[in-house]
Amino acid sequence: MCLAIPAKVIRIEGDKALVTIENVKYEASLLLLDEVQPGDFVLLHAGFAIEKIEPEEAAETIKLFREMEEGDA
Repeated sequence: MCLAIPAKVIRIEGDKALVTIENVKYEASLLLLDEVQPGDFVLLHAGFAIEKIEPEEAAETIKLFREMEEGDA
């Protein structure tokens, strides 16, 4: 099973982006996407941004991850 996590793009430098997931910063490759801008949300998988998503979809997915985590506690 593959898992992609919503991340917000903070800064872009060439084909790399600085993204945040729950206030943790990561570097992501943008080689698989076109027209990504700071402020966009992307799905991050294995260090690659694989798809742009709407902010509402990102928020809902993060909410579901939190609920699953709370259920495991």
